[in-house]
Amino acid sequence: MDNLETFRKDTHAWLEANCPPEMRRPVQGEEDACWGGRHPAFQSDAQRLWLERMAAKGWTVPEWPREYGGGGLSRDETKILRQEMRALNCRAPLTSFGISMLGPALLKYGSEEQKREHLPKIVRGEIRWCQGYSEPGAGSDLASLQTRAEDKGDQYLINGSKIWTTYADKADWIFCLVRTDPSASKHEGISFLLFDMESPGVSTKPIVLISGLSPFCETFFDDVLVPKANLVGKLNKGWDVAKYLLTHERDMIGGMGSTSENRSLGQIAGETVGTDNGMLADTALRAQISAYEIDAVAFRLTMERVGDMAKVGQAHPAVSSLLKYYGTELNKRRMELVMSAGGTDALEWEGERSREGRTARAWLRSKGNSIEGGTSEIQLNIIAKRILNLPSA
Repeated sequence: MDNLETFRKDTHAWLEANCPPEMRRPVQGEEDACWGGRHPAFQSDAQRLWLERMAAKGWTVPEWPREYGGGGLSRDETKILRQEMRALNCRAPLTSFGISMLGPALLKYGSEEQKREHLPKIVRGEIRWCQGYSEPGAGSDLASLQTRAEDKGDQYLINGSKIWTTYADKADWIFCLVRTDPSASKHEGISFLLFDMESPGVSTKPIVLISGLSPFCETFFDDVLVPKANLVGKLNKGWDVAKYLLTHERDMIGGMGSTSENRSLGQIAGETVGTDNGMLADTALRAQISAYEIDAVAFRLTMERVGDMAKVGQAHPAVSSLLKYYGTELNKRRMELVMSAGGTDALEWEGERSREGRTARAWLRSKGNSIEGGTSEIQLNIIAKRILNLPSA
């Protein structure tokens, strides 16, 4: 038996013995996921135990180096771990913007002190992060941001505001873009800072969405002092860090289209539409679901292929835009099918039967997938220019 087969066998046995039964059920929305943080709100003892066991092995981020708390696994080993988790229906032990966005940026641009300070805490889920990028006047044109950081000796003085800051009201720390040289061109003079959300002068205000839920916030900075040691990368070169982080954010958002659940769309639809000889009774809906599931499998395999290419430095720098665009459109398509399968019952907005309108609210929430992290229109422009090399209009 070769090393990878041995690893697969040992991994399966460990997951079987250590993943609690409660953690082998589908996550019922973002509120049911484990986000960790300084004051974690675990949904159950099983959720806490699953995080502790996986973090102890570094398997919350299995591909990160061991010296920073990660699992130190190779890409092939990481792929096997993911496959065995899917086979046993194991939930991800931790959902974290520190894992999906900040961590990769710190590994590339952070100082050794910053890596050793922040990465192990991300692995263990001890600090919950949020992202301070968009502003009221700087969305798709992010480089127009105006939040400023003034040099005050050993510290920066931060003033300004951010918008669409996901879970800012629940986060412990923020990674934030600020303007440190107002005289420079808009892509220059931007720096990348980390700071504690409990710092004096930081405040947040939730934004209610059409779904009736509020993952987003306005975030305000009024004379916030931040140590200069919290500058990531070079002064006035934060745009380089920001662009690199965005590729990982887009990969994360695009990954919505490849999410595997314990129940297929056909099973969900069968509960409301009914079946005929083991097949979905509605033939038109059956064809639509079949087409979707074929595309979803193809997309998941594409993401794995792109990951393998990235590992050896062969992936196109703009491929994250392609994944983000297709993955979010695929997720919206899935939610449309869920609504079609549910019929009028899926429109229920509140009440115990519908779990407070979970399906309708998730459908509405999915509409934002093609806006956050860069709109679909922006992604298509990037794909046209940088991948297809099409001329500008």
